Amino acid sequence: MKAQRSTERKYHDYDKDAFRIAPYQDKNRAHLKYQVHCKVAGKWLRRFFKSEREAKTYVDLRRIALRNEGENGLLLPDEIRVAALRAREQLKPFGKTIDDAVGFYLRHLQTERGSILVREAVDELIANRRDAGLSQRYCGDLQIRLRRFVNTFGERSVASITAKDIDSWLESLGVGPVTRNTFRRDVRTLFSFCYKRNYCAENPAVAAIRAKEPSREVEVLTVDQAKKLLASSSLEMLPYWAVGMFAGLRPSEIRQLEWADVDFEDALITVRSTKTGRKRFVKMQPNLTRWLEPFRTRDGKVVSPVNFRKQEEEDRTAAGLGDHWPQNALRHSFGSYWLAQFNDINALALLMGNSPAVIERHYKRAVRPKEAHKYWALTPDTITEKDRGKVIATIAAATA
Repeated sequence: MKAQRSTERKYHDYDKDAFRIAPYQDKNRAHLKYQVHCKVAGKWLRRFFKSEREAKTYVDLRRIALRNEGENGLLLPDEIRVAALRAREQLKPFGKTIDDAVGFYLRHLQTERGSILVREAVDELIANRRDAGLSQRYCGDLQIRLRRFVNTFGERSVASITAKDIDSWLESLGVGPVTRNTFRRDVRTLFSFCYKRNYCAENPAVAAIRAKEPSREVEVLTVDQAKKLLASSSLEMLPYWAVGMFAGLRPSEIRQLEWADVDFEDALITVRSTKTGRKRFVKMQPNLTRWLEPFRTRDGKVVSPVNFRKQEEEDRTAAGLGDHWPQNALRHSFGSYWLAQFNDINALALLMGNSPAVIERHYKRAVRPKEAHKYWALTPDTITEKDRGKVIATIAAATA
């Protein structure tokens, strides 16, 4: 049987424009005594209450919502209102509003939509660097390190990677602090590239933790070690050792150096950075000119042995340096001996392509001036007869 409801039309004059409160009777819901009629967006809605007081409280709250939010506010389900209140309380300590949160997340979603997979971004970066004319060696090293990043995150979007992800990955590499920082630098390069292409909203690698590298004195070759290395060198590797020791070029810079870049008339070497492609000029000291003079008529690469790594190791072993080779020994030796001899930090910074601060920090007080004088006096004819191999004898005769 259909429930019997009151037909009484004695509505309270509470808010005639929006709300009406009336008694309510239904034997199936005997606990409900009052009903509220409210018109929202052209439709009448009804709510039921146990008492007139509850009905009036409801009307008061709805009137406030109507005034603050309009008709749409009245239509919001209770769960949305509860979620909004909870969000507001959670954001309050940070001084942010729900609108701030929504705006931030929308930007994230828009970036995510325009993002690409990490493996695709790495391919784009390497292609970009090659097109920009950076050296094959630099691009190769960059690709090797970033491939390890791709092995972990390759199928994720660039925009989804966080600083925490990068920190965890760096820790998993199991390498020393210097190598770890090298990987961090390359990942930072990747995300800087992606940020410029709008694949991510920020560069998360900037916030990744940089490992603390142990502070240690720069190690250099002693004068006797330098002499033995030059005396034991093979013919194809001799320019490599000489340019490294007496011009301070990075190993990668020496290996891309052409004989056309060596100006014997003006005693200048033109160096093209493997990273930036920029040029700098290094003044050749007289002893370096003596070492390179027999090769003056050559063209092509300054260093071009068939198996560079093997020949490099053989020369170092022949000189008694196979067991211990100081890190970046040639360049560090050049910087340290040059500064001790000429005492000009700014000039050395230009020669080495570093900042004066780096020169001050690493090369000052590394060697004594007396040893520097001996170092810059090393020429083919200073190698004693007993130490002269066939190569050195030939060079000494050519430069006599």
